[in-house]
Amino acid sequence: MNTPDLIAFTIRTVRAHRMRAGLTALGIAIGVSAVVLLTSIGAGIHQFVLTEFSQFGTNIIGINPGKTKTMGISLGALANVRPLSIDDAIALERAPHVIAVNPAIQGNGEIEHGERKRRSTVYAVGPTFADAFHFPVAEGTFLPQDNPNTPRSLAVLGQTVYRELFGAANALGDTVRISGQRFRIVGVMKSKGSMLGVDLDDSIFIPAAKGLELFNREGLMEIDVSYREGAPAQEVEDSIKRILIARHGEEDFTIVSQKQMLDTLGSVLNVLTFAVGALGSISLLVGGVGIFTIMTIGVRERTPEVGLLIALGAVKRQILQMFLTEAMVLSAIGGVAGLAFGFGIVATIDIAVPTLPVSYSPLFIVLAELVAVAIGLIAGIAPAINAARLEPVEALRTE
Repeated sequence: MNTPDLIAFTIRTVRAHRMRAGLTALGIAIGVSAVVLLTSIGAGIHQFVLTEFSQFGTNIIGINPGKTKTMGISLGALANVRPLSIDDAIALERAPHVIAVNPAIQGNGEIEHGERKRRSTVYAVGPTFADAFHFPVAEGTFLPQDNPNTPRSLAVLGQTVYRELFGAANALGDTVRISGQRFRIVGVMKSKGSMLGVDLDDSIFIPAAKGLELFNREGLMEIDVSYREGAPAQEVEDSIKRILIARHGEEDFTIVSQKQMLDTLGSVLNVLTFAVGALGSISLLVGGVGIFTIMTIGVRERTPEVGLLIALGAVKRQILQMFLTEAMVLSAIGGVAGLAFGFGIVATIDIAVPTLPVSYSPLFIVLAELVAVAIGLIAGIAPAINAARLEPVEALRTE
């Protein structure tokens, strides 16, 4: 029996037992559609999270007080014998390829205007923060270039804070009180939206030195260094390290680049996507059990047919190929149906729930189909071997 005859024979067999073939393919179809759905959600979340973190740029290096070898927040950000200072930030402006250096402190404060009050996030930053982190200004200007150690009490409002305190009124030139201290408003930011559920517009920006006073801190929580696109990141990091060691006398700080954070985050999300896909693959295994069961029953039902084929001269290898091909064809059909069904579900979710990020993962889609065929092949081996071992005389006697 040549290959074309084998395929034609298999197709006729599948068509002759439509119900059995449909039930066999259904298990595989459900498994493949589950893999497509889960990996699409995983890939969508992966892309969403990386997009959220990279919206501020990837050419950023963060320096935290305190030395740590982990990627987490340094304990020195809370308390450290040699804190990072505004003068440290000024010194880092001399590093090669650096285009902006931002001293940063973050806290929470009650913001008052007239009879209205709101507790929001207070960002104490440098004047280049808006350009370096892609925070556009809607009205007025961002914090001006004042004396970094003795700046004026100026503030820039996020959109949420502006709407809650001023409504539609003009806020420029007016004043607000932050934890009891008076600040004059020089600008209002454009809406930045939210990042991982955090409203970036529910914020107010003040000079870094004023943040030290407001939160009664001795040092900065972080210094962010932005460097030119395409510049060697390692060279910039080495320069930062040399400058700070010269000022501090030792390496009592931690340098973390945005690229390192994104690479680490991407690795974690890749593992998560793979784990979700593996979870969906359990359904494929269930489908494989279904193929094994149906093929075993099929061998018993078709025993006389197998006996006749052997009597007509079919060798054991051909009988084996016949049943294995049937198992693979059924699993392939189920896989294609599962892909179509899975794509349909993902498209429906994308339309019905636009806030849920979904994105097709070609690698997992191809793997799902290949695994489906492989499972069909493996599940069909035992029944095929049993069919090939049948004695023709005994098989023909079976009814």
